[in-house]
Amino acid sequence: MTKAVGTWKLPQPTDLKEDDEWVPIPRVARTIPFGYELDPEDNGILLPISHELDMLTQAQKYLKQYSYREVANWLARNTGRDISHVGLKKRLDNERQRKNKAGSLRRWADYAKKAIAKAEEIERTRLGAKQSKDQEGSEEAA
Repeated sequence: MTKAVGTWKLPQPTDLKEDDEWVPIPRVARTIPFGYELDPEDNGILLPISHELDMLTQAQKYLKQYSYREVANWLARNTGRDISHVGLKKRLDNERQRKNKAGSLRRWADYAKKAIAKAEEIERTRLGAKQSKDQEGSEEAA
């Protein structure tokens, strides 16, 4: 008897970009993240502000050279939306953490698939061994 393992559900990344176009995301928390605005028709959906998200992507590259405070000031000047250096750091850390978590879950899903395949293979070979011994025993009795 084999137990059903179920399916793995991978976390969705915060910022989704399909075909070089940002897509709406579901609202998870009360706060609205930088780069998004509330959908006027549905409070559960956040609409992307492509200019802000593109600038945020550029800001990530600038962090290799400049401090969070300098990059947050640059981002606020160029987008017209305030973001503190702490807010920028939290936003990027959360995004990085989600991407790392998604990768880890994918690896664990691969390990689980391999383990299940190996367990099924072992189970088949054991059942085959038991059946052949049982058949030998019944042939000797006959």
